[in-house]
Amino acid sequence: MRRAPRSGRKMAPANGLCRRKVQETGSAEWLRGLFDRTDAKNTSGRLEYLSQDARFRFGSAPPLVGKGAIQDGVNAFFSSLSEITHDIVDSWTFRDVVICQGEVTYTRPDSSTLTIPFANVFKLDGHGFIREYLIYADISGL
Repeated sequence: MRRAPRSGRKMAPANGLCRRKVQETGSAEWLRGLFDRTDAKNTSGRLEYLSQDARFRFGSAPPLVGKGAIQDGVNAFFSSLSEITHDIVDSWTFRDVVICQGEVTYTRPDSSTLTIPFANVFKLDGHGFIREYLIYADISGL
């Protein structure tokens, strides 16, 4: 699923989309909603996708547990960047697991960029919320 440039794009409303199971909405639509919020650095919108006790792990960093800790950690990361853009190349859904892979471009405050491959694994609870959010990307170049 190639992404159009962000300028002028409106985010799909979160209303219910994140609360319905991926199997009902389709993983592409569900992922598009999540990554639209990520690329807009909309942490509160991302949190709507998470269960209360969600675990979030970015690479080899220690996991963050619970929405409050995840919000603080993600906000700290977002504050170090001017912009984030994800290009999702492919995705797979297996029962309560969604996997996607693609490329992410990070724009630093000095306007330099880093584009790297990534893969994410989302393990869902019985209500369609993310209970485990795993990001695999080498951001050592940041």
